[in-house]
Amino acid sequence: MDNSFLHSKKLLLVDDEPELLTMVSAILTDEGFQRLVTVTNMKEGIAAAKAEKPDLAILDVMLPDGDGFSLMEQIRTWTDVPVIFLTARDEAADKLAGLGLGADDYIAKPFLPQEFLLRVYAVLRRCYKEDATVLKLDGCTVDFSRAEVDKGGEILPLTAMEHRLLETLARNEGRIVTVDTLCEALWGDNPFGYENSLNAHVRRIREKIEADPSKPISLLTVKGLGYKLLARK
Repeated sequence: MDNSFLHSKKLLLVDDEPELLTMVSAILTDEGFQRLVTVTNMKEGIAAAKAEKPDLAILDVMLPDGDGFSLMEQIRTWTDVPVIFLTARDEAADKLAGLGLGADDYIAKPFLPQEFLLRVYAVLRRCYKEDATVLKLDGCTVDFSRAEVDKGGEILPLTAMEHRLLETLARNEGRIVTVDTLCEALWGDNPFGYENSLNAHVRRIREKIEADPSKPISLLTVKGLGYKLLARK
């Protein structure tokens, strides 16, 4: 299976063992992952998760200033980034606790590099879909190659901003995309102050893709967090 599109994802590694960070980084880099962020404690992990906006977080349970469970809970207050625990604590109770809190996987040390990679790929593939040319929503079809919406035979063109916004949401279909992430995708690294403009673009997109824009079923608002796009099953 071609995993090359997943290699562009940014991975956050949090572990207090420098040797393990070096080893895991080497495994991922040799596989083709280039966007790695490594830190050694909970405080740095929180800061990196906010600043770097990773696509996957790989966390150790035992950290010098806290624990991976608490770190995941804090990160999940503003993003639903997938999380894998990579830890020497392989007791069943710890594994159940991590998965019960919403972790996507739990890998005990020591581990085989190939098994580790397969499980990283499995989580990324489950959470992120390769860019598609056509996206089918309830009541309409979005053609990204033509930058248009086919709504019951009526062809509605997308502006450049609407196209970029829908592409960002489509790459994370079924998952919450934060306001900050969307603003950054549209306006660059300093998106502060653009939330009203984002809301206006969302409103115009809904007019094109929703049967009733006042009661959206495809482009949903997640209060206090951001937006979620749901494709037709």
